[in-house]
Amino acid sequence: MQSDDHSSMWIGGHWEQGAEGTRPVINPSTGEAFANAPEASAAQALQAIDAARAAQPAWARLSPLQRGVYMHKIAGLIRDHAEPLARLVVREQGKPITEARGEVGGAAEFFTYFAEFARRIQGEILPSDAPGEQIWIQRVPVGVVVGIIPWNYPAALVSRKVAPALIAGNTIVLKPHEETPLSALYMARLFEQAGLPAGVVNIVTGAGDTVGAALTTHPDVDLVTMTGGVPTGKRIMAAAAPNLVPVSLELGGKAPLIVMEDADLDLAVASAVTSRFMNCGQVCICNERMLVHEKVYDAFVARFVQATKALRLGDPMLDTTDLGPKVSQPELEKVEAILAAALTSGAEPLLLGGRPDTPPVAGGYWMTPTVLGGVTADMAIMQDEIFGPVIPVMKVSGFDEAMAVANDSRYGLSAYLFTQDYRRIMQAVADIRFGEIYVNRIGPEALQGYHTGYRNSGPGGDDGIHGLESYLRKKTVYVNWSGSSPVPLMPYA
Repeated sequence: MQSDDHSSMWIGGHWEQGAEGTRPVINPSTGEAFANAPEASAAQALQAIDAARAAQPAWARLSPLQRGVYMHKIAGLIRDHAEPLARLVVREQGKPITEARGEVGGAAEFFTYFAEFARRIQGEILPSDAPGEQIWIQRVPVGVVVGIIPWNYPAALVSRKVAPALIAGNTIVLKPHEETPLSALYMARLFEQAGLPAGVVNIVTGAGDTVGAALTTHPDVDLVTMTGGVPTGKRIMAAAAPNLVPVSLELGGKAPLIVMEDADLDLAVASAVTSRFMNCGQVCICNERMLVHEKVYDAFVARFVQATKALRLGDPMLDTTDLGPKVSQPELEKVEAILAAALTSGAEPLLLGGRPDTPPVAGGYWMTPTVLGGVTADMAIMQDEIFGPVIPVMKVSGFDEAMAVANDSRYGLSAYLFTQDYRRIMQAVADIRFGEIYVNRIGPEALQGYHTGYRNSGPGGDDGIHGLESYLRKKTVYVNWSGSSPVPLMPYA
């Protein structure tokens, strides 16, 4: 398979050119285009929905075990193509190759994991009020799913949406981010090679205000699942609302990383550095603000700054690189503006980064790390998602203050706590208003967990049995075999 063949989209089992032409795909390391991706029209997005609708009944009639066979094939193909797919992730997104290999490994694992639900999708049988009767609660496919994914994990997030949709008996139209569409198109060729029936998975690339709008306003869609930013999530909810289409959103985060005075500092520092700077800080569960007990603040900050300085900014294709470029020029400029505003508002640079004088690769969207002290909880740098290699650290007087500052956020995705005090751990579990809490460790999240957020981090979630529930709906069946009609009761509705 040619990894550089990105000229067509996969719709209804056919490869189609974009009706709106093509869009250049930029390598973040160089700032130069290296491929052109198809640009779909709104009509092609609707064509993909029609293809998914036509394919869904036959796909649902297969047993889950039969659907799982296809999914195991896909997982194997992703593993067979792991290196070229990882290198494509690097070229279009910019993360280091070591991280891209991990992402592709995760992409395969999603299919393996959800294929194993073939024998685990359960219904219920309830006793009826009438003799000779049972009540069955079945879990059935929702139907046609629209999946919309962002640019930060362009391969893994394809699998995160497609795999649970398929095992549940749904068909799906997936729209990757317009800046990073190539990994999804590469994976579409693997879906084709696995023999998926036409229309079961459709990959449509193009602009959000054209393709995304067409997909999310269509009345023949049964679920919209989206990972991305808060403004886009709000627009999708509004677009789907007139048709009362359910929406599952995983949006931004502002994860607090809390370090108490009894923490293992070596573990806390190493974890904090990794969580902040992996994927150049472009992860929704990233360490976004550090709250450190005053008794260990100086020691923690000194070690954190030293470890951050040791990170190797470099060509992301090299195994020795720790930190690659930002994904795009607008994203780079956004983080620069956030940093400038923080400095203007009084934040103190403990380590001041920015665009390097001599970038590892000519051109590109390079940014070295910044660590900021002297911050207060009400500063924008402590409230707004950064999504880049800039991190504020705040001194706290104790556990109660740390809890209060952590919860003072319009986001509620992930939070981190480092302490050896079991009472504090249990108190944090009870009091931290976030969907995920990591104690003495960092992410990534586990396949069998439930990746979910509160407040502006969005309603819904992914992964595990609870993530799978989004792709299933319930059907109630009253089965009477007595030969006589039960005595009717007063209806409730």
